[in-house]
Amino acid sequence: MQRGSLILATLVVVLAVAMFAGVRFGLMLLIGLGFGLVLEGLRFGFAGPWRAMILHRNPSGILAQFLAIAIVACVALPLIEARGGELLGAQAPVGWAMVGGAFVFGVCMQVVLGCGSGTLVNAGSGNPVGLLALPFFALGSFAGSWHLIAWTELGALPIVRFTGWTGVAITLFALASVAYFFVRQAAPEHRRIPARYVFAAVLIAALALLNLVVAGQPWGVVYGLGLWVAKGASLVGVDLSGSAFWAASASAERVDSSLLTDYTSLTNIGLMTGAFLVASWRSASLTQKLPILPIKAWVATVVAGFLLGYSSRLAFGCNVGAFFSGISTGSLHGWAWFVAAFFGSIQGVKLRPILGLEARV
Repeated sequence: MQRGSLILATLVVVLAVAMFAGVRFGLMLLIGLGFGLVLEGLRFGFAGPWRAMILHRNPSGILAQFLAIAIVACVALPLIEARGGELLGAQAPVGWAMVGGAFVFGVCMQVVLGCGSGTLVNAGSGNPVGLLALPFFALGSFAGSWHLIAWTELGALPIVRFTGWTGVAITLFALASVAYFFVRQAAPEHRRIPARYVFAAVLIAALALLNLVVAGQPWGVVYGLGLWVAKGASLVGVDLSGSAFWAASASAERVDSSLLTDYTSLTNIGLMTGAFLVASWRSASLTQKLPILPIKAWVATVVAGFLLGYSSRLAFGCNVGAFFSGISTGSLHGWAWFVAAFFGSIQGVKLRPILGLEARV
């Protein structure tokens, strides 16, 4: 299929969703497309920049992430306060399961070189590791949600939120302080953010704010992946009433409804499609050459993919739903997630070559 035809077909699908499901849902698919185009088109992500800091003392990608979070926080926190219960933040308690889940997620995202959004981008662009990891990520998200209540009973603090302009000030101060720490650790040649990253950060922030306004909730990834498996399980006769998570009225309603009316599913689908469009635009071939990896590397990809989904459910999100959206909408758990996941990433970087995942092509 010609590149122009691919773009036209994508726009037709967006219009069809808007016509049959509603304008808001068409807009959410379009926002997801934007995320995919920016993340893949500008090579902007989460796992790679964390790896660059750990291995090469290059914090530029992390600083760009902080910039995007700061922009969102400056708008989102006052807006959420002003709009009452109409707009919701990504809030969750800090607990044993949350911190442990974030640590495991950090390990596994370095194993497969992709977080939640990164795995979707990698799969959409035809990366074989991403394509293999994604279905197991979804299965893990479903399994983690099934066990979530039991894990949270290990203990957690009350939800702590920073709201309004006070929340903006606290968030900006914290972001600046951590950014300063990373800059101090950086190699001299890596102490500035490349223009490409700045541009990407501004675009991601704008899309995240659109997501908040249109959906009434922040950008997320993990719930949508678990929902896909829950819907499949329900279709083949699995009784979901045994899970407190999926038996809850909001989740049960989403299982019974069309995916075209689930905001997170739409942005996930759009994100993969956007990455696919960029990859197809760059190359006449829509598939990537299979990397030469040992069997243990493919097994590790399957296990890590499952654990990515499972651990992110326990941690109340991935780099997007917990770290990015959590911090930008004033939740303390976003900061706890970041610390735990970063320490996990240090271990994951060490583990990757042991598992044979440094590929030859």
